[in-house]
Amino acid sequence: MNIQSKLAVTYITLLSIGVVAISSYAILSIRSFLLEEAIQKFENDAHTFASSFEGSGQDQNLFNEAKFVSDLTGYNVAVFDSLGDQLIAYPDTGFVDASEFLNDEIRKELINSRNPVIINKEELENLVGFERIQNNETAARYLRISQPKDELYAAEASIRHLIYGAMVGSILVVFILSFYFARYLARPITQLKEAALEISNGNLDREIHLKRSDEFGTLADSLNQMAGTLKSDNEKLKELNEKQNQFFADITHEVRNPLHTISGSLEMIELENLSKEEKAKYHQQAKRQINRITRLFEDIKTLQRYDYDQSFVEKKGFDLNQVIESLVEIHRPIAKEKGITLSVDSNLNSEVLADADKIEQVIENLISNAVKYTNEGEIKISLTEHEKAVTVAVKDSGIGISREHLDRLFDRFYRTDKARSRDKGGTGLGLAVAKGILKAHNSEIIVASEVGKGSTFSFTLSIHHQE
Repeated sequence: MNIQSKLAVTYITLLSIGVVAISSYAILSIRSFLLEEAIQKFENDAHTFASSFEGSGQDQNLFNEAKFVSDLTGYNVAVFDSLGDQLIAYPDTGFVDASEFLNDEIRKELINSRNPVIINKEELENLVGFERIQNNETAARYLRISQPKDELYAAEASIRHLIYGAMVGSILVVFILSFYFARYLARPITQLKEAALEISNGNLDREIHLKRSDEFGTLADSLNQMAGTLKSDNEKLKELNEKQNQFFADITHEVRNPLHTISGSLEMIELENLSKEEKAKYHQQAKRQINRITRLFEDIKTLQRYDYDQSFVEKKGFDLNQVIESLVEIHRPIAKEKGITLSVDSNLNSEVLADADKIEQVIENLISNAVKYTNEGEIKISLTEHEKAVTVAVKDSGIGISREHLDRLFDRFYRTDKARSRDKGGTGLGLAVAKGILKAHNSEIIVASEVGKGSTFSFTLSIHHQE
């Protein structure tokens, strides 16, 4: 049974029970009210008609009076003497001796009380009332009127039939309204269920259109938001998976080439007629490739630590000028061989708060790249101190980087010119490592470049304020 049927059955059952209960209570209340009204009317009639028998001087007058009262009201009328014997009955009830109804106890109660005596017993079919007759010249002393209870409840039966009809009509209305109300409530639940099933089956484009301000509308918005989040996460996972596959493919490619070179160099060294100079050359070639593979895996390990270990960076105050000067001294001979001027422009008088070794690795990478890709001109490292930070910029007059490469320049193993970059001994991870280090320092590396005019790489570090 689906939710709509369950809701319909529940509403029909509850409302039907309510309708039946209210109708039954109404019938019982009406029945009780009619009986009370009948008893009250009976008391008044008994007193009124007993007074009409007063002064009758003959039995014929008693009979005529009894007949008149019976014809007028429909009551069974009987007159008794002081001993309880029946004198007159109209219509004839068939009672020879009425002492069964008019006993000593009733007569005593009538004598001591001014009110009529009403007998309403469940085993009797009639409602019976007794009243005293006073000041009568005949033997008549007590009046008895009776009426079948069915006649009293005739009005109640009509009303009961009306109530039963209304109850049946109400139940029919309940059936119809319950069906539509259950359908109204079940429709959003059904839509939410179908949408949830589609989302669970992978249809993340499924959107629920429920323009409601209640809990169903909130739930629909939550499901739409969840589907959007899942779709976004799924796209990110797909993109991450593609990058991971590309990453492993790049690693395989990066390792395969130096391994081929090492293998070829070892084969050449094993030749017996090879001179010592040539053996030394191939030995150096193999050694360079081994160093290249070592740097590659060191860079990969570094990137992995930046991805998963936020405490990998230990910030301390240090002199950035000193770090840059030592790096410039290392690269100046290479730059001089290429005819490149390598200089430092600094107005920094404060220490910076960072990890000295990691920042040295970043600057070394930027200077090394500038030297590799600059054929003439100059390379300038500038330090500009601001209020709370220092901007480090490495500017060269090299070959520059075209615009289409700038967005992916810091991706792992991405090369603007794969053949030339690999020939220069790079691992393809230097800029990715630099970006990871600076990200751990809450800083970003910014690049501005123009083909044929050079490039500028810059980043910002916080100044170390000593207490």
